[in-house]
Amino acid sequence: MPPKAAADPEKFLRSGPNVHELHIDIGMVPGMRVPGICFVDEEMKRQLTFDLRNSGGRKYFVSLAQVANVACLPGIVKHSIGLPDMHTGYGFSIGNICAVDTADPNAVVSPGGIGFDINCGVRVIRTNLHERDLADIKEQLAQSIFDHVPVGVGSEGILPATGPVLRSAIEHGMDWSLREGYAWAEDKEHCEEYGRMLNADATAVSTRAMKRGLPQLGTLGAGNHFIEVQAVEEIYDKRAAGRMGIDQIGQVVIMCHCGSRGFGHQIATDSLVAMEKHMAEQGIVVNDPQLACAKIASETGQAYLKGMACAANYAWVNRSSMTFLLRQAFMKMFPGETADDLDMQVVYDVSHNVAKFEEHLVDGKPRSLLLHRKGSTRCFPPFHPSIPVDYQHIGQPVLIGGSMGTNSHIMLGNDTAMEKAFGSTCHGAGRNTSRAAQRREADYRDVLATLGEKGIAIRVASPHLLMEECAEAYKDVNQVVGVCQRVGLGTKAVKLRPLIVVKG
Repeated sequence: MPPKAAADPEKFLRSGPNVHELHIDIGMVPGMRVPGICFVDEEMKRQLTFDLRNSGGRKYFVSLAQVANVACLPGIVKHSIGLPDMHTGYGFSIGNICAVDTADPNAVVSPGGIGFDINCGVRVIRTNLHERDLADIKEQLAQSIFDHVPVGVGSEGILPATGPVLRSAIEHGMDWSLREGYAWAEDKEHCEEYGRMLNADATAVSTRAMKRGLPQLGTLGAGNHFIEVQAVEEIYDKRAAGRMGIDQIGQVVIMCHCGSRGFGHQIATDSLVAMEKHMAEQGIVVNDPQLACAKIASETGQAYLKGMACAANYAWVNRSSMTFLLRQAFMKMFPGETADDLDMQVVYDVSHNVAKFEEHLVDGKPRSLLLHRKGSTRCFPPFHPSIPVDYQHIGQPVLIGGSMGTNSHIMLGNDTAMEKAFGSTCHGAGRNTSRAAQRREADYRDVLATLGEKGIAIRVASPHLLMEECAEAYKDVNQVVGVCQRVGLGTKAVKLRPLIVVKG
């Protein structure tokens, strides 16, 4: 955590003109270049300001201090932004956004602003099934998914991944999946960046990262990653939902949340080592060593961006491979029906942990920025050139997963999100207790009982995960989404309810 902080950090915190804004004035930590702003309600404010600790005789709020420390990064513009689901992370808070000006020769990229699970993201697949179609086969379908998709720590994929295959996959992303028959052409059209970051370069990836990535392609992993079969509970915008192929209450959809596994983690780890050396050579000083960074134009910065793009492509291939397996699992339960017959089309696929070059207005002028989105989702408005043709009139679908046994949401991008948060919004519920604390407080049998009372079929590789990931460990996702709606960071379109939960 930061070695420096203001002696009295409370005096640098104030409510903004909007009741759901908490401002962090310059001065909360040394070296702030811009203010911080957090979009939170009163309860969330209390959660953030209760997180008070001491360091070297000075007190600070952990998540807020992280937002303030990010505001010190070279090249940052406008604000360091915290979203309603924000909580303490590595360097950056999870739910923290930072935009740096690429025209500034000192502007940096910081892996802490992307995270270790690069391109951890969410995909939603629709079906033409109704929840009543699953009434008698819910447990069997849960088992079919669990049997088809490798889950848990140490799980290995079924794809024939060799070194040359992996190199092709990480450089070509979903184009590789499409070529090899693991994806449909329509899948790519409904994926952020069309499922491929073009600057990916396998030569920027270490041998260790390749070794970690080889056996894990097409696996769910553990932690907060999940596959859920869900039913549509509410439709707030019928026209927009119809464009996404969602047209009735009770319709069955599938949500898949996963990322780049050990491959992305190793790329992040390798880059942090290289950046510490780069900072020493360039005389770059940050408040928190977890904010290791490199100038964007430097060899170290470019190597990270190329490796990060490889990890992003790995994650898209991973989600595409699991989509292939999910289609197989459903076809097994509905003999004689193909995945096409079941209308198992990808609604959209979004990224949570990634950095991208984008153009935004800053002080009324267009600027080329490198957006760090950590635990946040892109939220582009109607008619933005980066979203699919069939969503041009409604805006980008924004997929927001809930905690285990709770609602998830589909929102839509809008112009206000572009103005206030560089086209970004929340990514999920956001933790409010640590995994260790939750293991001490929860009993997996109670969690199972609660899920059973809700009629949710569950498959999980470890009972410990049930305690770590239970709903009590997270904020209320409906509250988080509600704050985003009220401040204009997206518009609610569809609310989803879990029927089946599969976790590692």
